[in-house]
Amino acid sequence: MRFDAHAIMRAAAGVLLCALSVSIAAQGTAAHDARPESVQPATLTFENREIVVFRAVVEGFSPAERAQGAHTRLEIVSKRGTDEAVTTQQVAQGTLIRVGPAAIFAIAPGDVDALAGDTPENVVKRTVEALQVALAESRERRDVRRLTIAAVISTVATLAFGLALFILVRAVRWCANRLALRGRALAEQIKVGEHRAVNPVVIADALRRATVLVGWTLALVLLYLWLAFVFERFPYTRPWGEHLLAFFGDTLLTVVRAIAAAIPGLVLVAVIVVIARALLRVVARFLRRFEYGNLRLGWLDADTAVPTRRIVTATVWLFALAMAYPYLPGANSDAFKGLSVLAGVMISIGASGIVGQAVSGLMLTYSRAVRVGEYVRIGDIEGTIVELGIFAARVRTGLGEEVALPNALVVSSALKNYSRVVDGFVLDATVTIGYSTPWRQVHAMLLEAARRTAGIVSEPQPFVVQTALADFYVAYRLVAYAGAEAPERRALVLGALHANIQDVFNEHGVQIMSPHYMMDPKQAQIVPKDQWYAPPASPPDGQKS
Repeated sequence: MRFDAHAIMRAAAGVLLCALSVSIAAQGTAAHDARPESVQPATLTFENREIVVFRAVVEGFSPAERAQGAHTRLEIVSKRGTDEAVTTQQVAQGTLIRVGPAAIFAIAPGDVDALAGDTPENVVKRTVEALQVALAESRERRDVRRLTIAAVISTVATLAFGLALFILVRAVRWCANRLALRGRALAEQIKVGEHRAVNPVVIADALRRATVLVGWTLALVLLYLWLAFVFERFPYTRPWGEHLLAFFGDTLLTVVRAIAAAIPGLVLVAVIVVIARALLRVVARFLRRFEYGNLRLGWLDADTAVPTRRIVTATVWLFALAMAYPYLPGANSDAFKGLSVLAGVMISIGASGIVGQAVSGLMLTYSRAVRVGEYVRIGDIEGTIVELGIFAARVRTGLGEEVALPNALVVSSALKNYSRVVDGFVLDATVTIGYSTPWRQVHAMLLEAARRTAGIVSEPQPFVVQTALADFYVAYRLVAYAGAEAPERRALVLGALHANIQDVFNEHGVQIMSPHYMMDPKQAQIVPKDQWYAPPASPPDGQKS
């Protein structure tokens, strides 16, 4: 959207044509209104100004004939060029209107629109005032000196209007560029983590467009006032200028009255907001003592203080909105109420799932089933909890991925927490060994593999349990404990533990009975030590192959 003087002048031509059409149509509405009665009213206009509306038939003359005859007599009177007074005289037909000694027309009782609240006195008074103005404008229209002065004033006003448009265009362009640069700089500073929260280009373009829109609005207001001013300088177009100014004044007065009427309600809304903010500050200071661990009160501790503060904040603002709603401008209008009901229905229908996720999140938080930093298994997902959000929990698996699990899924799934027993997390590895291998040897080899694995702590000590006596093998499970390192460490420690188990069993010539087999092989299926680093593998630095 460009903002320049050429576009404004094209808009000016369009507005001028619209103004002329609207004014002419407004003045001729009464004359062309199709009424169900046989007698159609007729409007007497003189010098482009409405004088009176004839509605009754007088002495056989229809309203249209009366208006035509009165207009002809006014033309004759106006050509005299003399300043003659407009007087009234009561006659049998009603009130006779005279200009000097000449009788122009009569206002009959049937010309009064009683349904609109008119009275004969008011109609006569308005007619006399309008006729005096029209006659004065008729004399002015024939005064070359006054028309020349009006033309000079209009020319000066047009030059001033052009200068104002030029200044406005330059000012709008300068402001648009300045605001765009400033908005872009501020948008680049708003970040969530290490990422920008908003696109600086979009913000800059939006500010530029908003500034241009304000410029167009001001330009149209200037154009409107210039048209009204120029129209009022000339007798024939003066009614159009008066209509334009009257409409502008009425609109501006309506806006001012609406703003003035809304001020008391807005003051109450501001008071409600101030009270809500003060209350939330007190609550926040109280709950921060629980967040920092200075206080503990039953279910309220460092883990539940943050969500409790968020719940209290949302509740207080909802109550504040409910209290401030009746005082908002337009809150009592049918349109505002209809939109409120529509928004409520849409939120109720579309947010049922969101509400369920939020309630599940509250259940997770206040039941203390899991905390941030703990290593858990939820369904098929195993990893460290890095965030417990309102709608989802984020789990970092340690394999270069982060999984977002909906809170409802977490609540409805079996949850294994490996971090509650010790300060760290639990590791386990299961092997199946044939019955011919002494179980004490298997226990010792598994414990040896645990001792070789970096990251596994000595206290609590690792232990081995036999979990199954199957048809072909015994299932042994090694349980060990690792320190509270970063989440990705568990996957590495578990991988190292599995590798050490294979090495220890190979060293002692014990075959791991997986996968299943149908009969004992002639030789144990183990990897000799001299083949541990078969190509393309290579031994660590300093170790012989």
